[in-house]
Amino acid sequence: MKPIETLSAALAISVLLVALSGCQKEGPVEQAGKEVDQAAEKVGEQIEKAGDNIQDRAKDH
Repeated sequence: MKPIETLSAALAISVLLVALSGCQKEGPVEQAGKEVDQAAEKVGEQIEKAGDNIQDRAKDH
């Protein structure tokens, strides 16, 4: 193997290892983002239920 190929392979492996290690730990911003997503999902479900209730009541009248 040529020295430049060895250096390129080592650099590629290093970049992958750094990228993977950065993904393992969840920081406060990621946690906050997940909590916002969960809250938005719950609100969406409640709005959908309210819409269903309105439709049901409208059919009854």
